[in-house]
Amino acid sequence: MTAVQDVEYGAHLPLIELGAPRSLPTLRAYVRAAARLGYRYLCANDHLVFGRPWLDGPTVLAALIEASQDMTLVTTAGLPVLRGPVQLAKTLAAIDILSGGRLVAGVGPGSSAGDYAAVGIGFQERWRRFDEAVQVLRGHLHGDAAGFEGEFYSTHGVLLEPRPVQRPGPPIWVASWGSPAGLRRVVRLGDGWLASAYNTTPARFREALDRLAEELRRVGQAPESFPSAIATTWLHITEDKGVAERTLGDVLAPMLHRPAEALRSAPLLIGPAEVCAERLTAFVDAGARRIFVWPLGDEVRQLELFRERVTSLVPWQP
Repeated sequence: MTAVQDVEYGAHLPLIELGAPRSLPTLRAYVRAAARLGYRYLCANDHLVFGRPWLDGPTVLAALIEASQDMTLVTTAGLPVLRGPVQLAKTLAAIDILSGGRLVAGVGPGSSAGDYAAVGIGFQERWRRFDEAVQVLRGHLHGDAAGFEGEFYSTHGVLLEPRPVQRPGPPIWVASWGSPAGLRRVVRLGDGWLASAYNTTPARFREALDRLAEELRRVGQAPESFPSAIATTWLHITEDKGVAERTLGDVLAPMLHRPAEALRSAPLLIGPAEVCAERLTAFVDAGARRIFVWPLGDEVRQLELFRERVTSLVPWQP
């Protein structure tokens, strides 16, 4: 038995240009390949400005609804503060309707000061605004006509129609790197937790899951009914050490504004298949049951290699 029977995998849309510009036909081929290979989730990240050209995540996710077949569509994570919670609610409702109710609304405050500067919002306000924005978003997705009154948002009398297919609305998963304050926010505002693969380790993920369970029990929720996923799991399987090093040092490090040395010591799925399988197994052993991979170049082939040579080596977890 293998982890395929227990762990669900998702594929991030390759929104970042790493060479040639993206096109709708190549993205359709990527999504169809992901569906054929058994990936259960299709994920779209969200940035306004970035170190490399970045296709708009919600727009691309909507454009690929038909190609995604029965995959669950996930924003990983949408940015209600930067886009505006009313505007984002309208977009997410449309995606849920057009997909027949297959959306998970993953949301976060965003960690890019450049994104905040681009829309004229103070970066230091992001957490206070986010706490309100998620409540506004949930109210609109649930069809709450009462509206919200807060420090930053006032939506009294605003009713967005048509409503999403899902009732009471699409589940909202809140992104957090796993700090105690972040996990309290996840429990307070969310229906699930989105972790970040390159901002954690298997040990820290396990600790965060245990802390999350404690917070859920404290408010009377069952931890087993509260889903979690590890997103932005960078992927490049290669037996060539030089290619692996260039992927880390020349592509990922400048893109993330992280030192290459720090990335070399992180449990990234970059390198030989056996090494990637060991690192993936460590996350599965730590309790990960949904893992979303993001191929860095040669995307369709990387999705295939991950299924053929990595997940097959991960022991099944009861």
